[in-house]
Amino acid sequence: MTTFKVEVVLKGSDAAVTEAITVPHGPPSTWDEAAVGDVLVETLRAIERAQNPKAPRNRAVSLLGFSWIVEPMDGQVVLAIEIPMGAAVAGPFDVPQAQLDSLVTRTIHFERMKTSSPVVH
Repeated sequence: MTTFKVEVVLKGSDAAVTEAITVPHGPPSTWDEAAVGDVLVETLRAIERAQNPKAPRNRAVSLLGFSWIVEPMDGQVVLAIEIPMGAAVAGPFDVPQAQLDSLVTRTIHFERMKTSSPVVH
């Protein structure tokens, strides 16, 4: 299990809401695409809960339509996500920046492949 903080700032607000999130995976240095997918989903759900505290904790989430970046912070990295309703910063995580960046890229790519419609010529 890994627990990390998510700080959320909603559009039009100056205040941040912080939430502790736990995912059923080992330390970040051992994560694969499934673990990163869980981190992304839970971070997006945290943004929704900041806007609507009564939102269900297990609402379906699509890993499409958001901007993200992995940034260094105090010898570790954070994952920043922005969607139309606000932004969130998850972490810090003790994993190399390039490793987490690559995992997020692959996770989102795999999600797009699952949700794209086949092209008929």
